Amino acid sequence: MDIRYRILHTSGTWSLTVLRAMLGLVILPHGAQKLLGWFGGGGPAAFLGGFEQMTGLPGLLGWLVILIEFVGSICLIFGFWTRIWAFSMLCLFIGIILTVHLPNGFFMNWGGNLAGEGYEFHLLVIGMAWALTVGGGGALSLDRSMMGAERTF
Repeated sequence: MDIRYRILHTSGTWSLTVLRAMLGLVILPHGAQKLLGWFGGGGPAAFLGGFEQMTGLPGLLGWLVILIEFVGSICLIFGFWTRIWAFSMLCLFIGIILTVHLPNGFFMNWGGNLAGEGYEFHLLVIGMAWALTVGGGGALSLDRSMMGAERTF
């Protein structure tokens, strides 16, 4: 089995299609906040400054976050290299939990009265990304088209 097959093969199931489209649509605005300053975001300079201060990690890794959230989300929406982008997102969100949200506990800060946000949302992203890493892009994915329908049963 060649590497192309391992990366691109997927079944024609619609559940994976919905999963990847929803994950991409939810994460894309977060990437747009960081890269373009849209949706109330501060753009790259503001994000990278906060990233380095909050995590203590170099700005180069901040650019990787932006790449995964923005480009990766667009690729997921279209089902292009689904496994690669989903696995990247899975790793990213594990890192986000470990470097930022773990001390804040499980629950999100709905009332705005806690020190920070919990990691419940991040666990959902990890679960969705894991399912896509294992299952691929599903029906209506570019992966499926590039592979050829005859080999994606």
